[in-house]
Amino acid sequence: MIKSMTGFASVSRDHELANISVTARSVNHRYLDVQVRVPQLLAEQEVELRGLVQRMVQRGRVELTVTTRVTKPPAVEVALNESLVEALSAAVERAHERGLATGGLASSDLLRFPQAVVVRERETDEVSRTAIQAAVAEAVGTALRELDAMRMREGEYLGADLDSKRAKFADLVERLATTAESGQAELVARLTTRVGELRAQSVVDEALVAQEVVRFAGRSDVSEELARLRGHLAHWLVLATSPGPCGRKLDFLLQEMNREVNTLGAKIEGAEVSELIVAAKAELEKLREQTQNVE
Repeated sequence: MIKSMTGFASVSRDHELANISVTARSVNHRYLDVQVRVPQLLAEQEVELRGLVQRMVQRGRVELTVTTRVTKPPAVEVALNESLVEALSAAVERAHERGLATGGLASSDLLRFPQAVVVRERETDEVSRTAIQAAVAEAVGTALRELDAMRMREGEYLGADLDSKRAKFADLVERLATTAESGQAELVARLTTRVGELRAQSVVDEALVAQEVVRFAGRSDVSEELARLRGHLAHWLVLATSPGPCGRKLDFLLQEMNREVNTLGAKIEGAEVSELIVAAKAELEKLREQTQNVE
């Protein structure tokens, strides 16, 4: 299946315990690279969310960002640093004894010391945390499905463009096949003429000449290269319509087709060969660039 590696999705959920926002974006990458960013409240859920991404996406760089804002005011607890207060009281008493201070240590005085009274939020209870995590998992699942849908829509445009370029390349292959046939016939004709000239000049070994003619003709035979190219083009259609990811497989096919085109350029005889080979390699390069966007 032709599916793009580029996509974006954003989902928001207003849960009774928290407001949840999920953003998923993906771009091209040679392999699968998953980046997950979650708040501390969901730290233990990161592995689960990463697994959701890996089940949905096979290739590309995916960035998943989850933010939460707890709607219920958090409970707080106040702790008194008793050892510090005792030390302060002792210091005040010594100041009194030396006549350096008057009055005692009041409660309001303790608030002026940052570490004397500590106010901190209580952690979210387990029931609330579990409920929030379930809501996050649902929101992430929805965002990933929307991301996949966008990648599929983008893939339809990629597929149409790749089909067009593939058709152009297939046409060039058939034109090369026609040129190869005519070029081989011309080569045989030239060799036959030359052999005739040699026969008129001197006595030659007929068997040896026949072997050389066959050898030269065999060097220009490109039927195997053309068969492999046609097979690669047929395999391309199979991969493009199969349900799984095919980007890396298509890239491998293009490497093989480029190798066959190079061989054709070295073996085919004819005036149009160079132009056709250049055009074929140009289409292969266009296909290669576009397949870099395919999952």
